[in-house]
Amino acid sequence: MIFIRQIEAEETFSVRQPVLRPGKPIDSCHFEGDNLGTTAHFGMFKNDKVIGVVSVFKVNNPNFIKKEQYQVRGMAVLEKHQRKGLGEQLMKKTEHYVKEKKGELIWFNARENAVPFYEKLNYKIKGNAFEISEIGTHFVMLKCI
Repeated sequence: MIFIRQIEAEETFSVRQPVLRPGKPIDSCHFEGDNLGTTAHFGMFKNDKVIGVVSVFKVNNPNFIKKEQYQVRGMAVLEKHQRKGLGEQLMKKTEHYVKEKKGELIWFNARENAVPFYEKLNYKIKGNAFEISEIGTHFVMLKCI
């Protein structure tokens, strides 16, 4: 059985590290704001093992006019569980959480290879591609909730 529940920041590292920071030290998995009270982390579990994670930060992007903004970071599903609709379930959980918090907008920096996944969920690219050092090409994406 697969289920999603809120978890602590450190519990995300077992998925963030192999998917988003392969070959990098575990401390590279800690994001600024991970432990703020306004940040939420969700883990997807299968047989009591974390197989997917997503983190939601109460952060405003000055390029957007909506007042209540949330940034998604660290969205990842372990490779052997990818392409099964699990990432979509994590994003739906994120959207539900943001709606509960009266959020108006979800935004994030999407890796270039993840853009089609987010476009299927009705997220739109805003602006031009940019590089994040040692990680690669990204696009800002958003969706009004």
